[in-house]
Amino acid sequence: MSLDRMIAKIIETGNPTVAGLDPKLDFVPEFIKEKAFAEEGKNLKGAAKAILEFNKAIIDEIYDLVPAVKPQAAYYEMYGYHGVKALYDTIEYAKSKGMFVIVDGKRNDIGATMEAYTNAYLGSVEIDGQSFEGFGADALTVNGYLGTDGIAPLTAACNKNDKGIFVLVKTSNKSSGELQDKLLEEGGTIYNAMGDMCEQWGADSIGKYGYSAVGAVVGATYPEQLAEMRAKLPHTFFLVPGYGAQGGGAEGVAKAFDEKGLGAIVNSSRAIMCAYKTEGCDEKDFAKAARREVIRMRDDITAYVPALKK
Repeated sequence: MSLDRMIAKIIETGNPTVAGLDPKLDFVPEFIKEKAFAEEGKNLKGAAKAILEFNKAIIDEIYDLVPAVKPQAAYYEMYGYHGVKALYDTIEYAKSKGMFVIVDGKRNDIGATMEAYTNAYLGSVEIDGQSFEGFGADALTVNGYLGTDGIAPLTAACNKNDKGIFVLVKTSNKSSGELQDKLLEEGGTIYNAMGDMCEQWGADSIGKYGYSAVGAVVGATYPEQLAEMRAKLPHTFFLVPGYGAQGGGAEGVAKAFDEKGLGAIVNSSRAIMCAYKTEGCDEKDFAKAARREVIRMRDDITAYVPALKK
């Protein structure tokens, strides 16, 4: 089961965190951009090249410390097909270093369209009798608000191809409660109902660590709800955004974990990519600064989380 592979990497590294690769061009050091623009021009192709080189340098510095990366598709798609190629190359490079790759795409549809999204990120396509992977991700974030019709193609691919998904349950943004916290007539909130559905959708894919291939996105900015969801969803692994830049602290994040120190992986994006700016160090030291931030984040979170147990 795909998330077993991620959990094994968490145990191996002693680090329940994922590095978000959401690279705005402003985050990329000037010397990388100048080189890329000189080779490809100040255009979409040049921007995509700079972003890829930035990503690869960070991956080179952190792959031994961090079990996973999470590229957010939108930050690549905005550079057109060159950016999408940079996303593909980033996934391929991270996997070549042994990292688990979660594509943050928040895909959501039904029927043949959802099958197409599934094949693109978690499956393959047949071309004249041969099978080819599109992006080759290990997991994908998805929106479950179209119900089972939108999730069934994904769970089928998870079981067939050893992949995973993370369903939006309680997101970290300020306005999430406008919909997700609303009470249902039968009791409980909408996010409670979505969490219950994650347990149901993953019931036939529970792995050796007790978690299924269907995970949930539960934000670090709402620690009490994190604790509530952890108690209610014993087989659902959490992807936790909102640590650091959005205000979620390590003590609150710890509520996402079970008594074995498992059950969650915490994301940080900007703090890692822009660590060199925060430190005020030479921009050519950006990857080393990212490594230092990864270590700081790991130590901050694990200070509050139960010791990892296999």
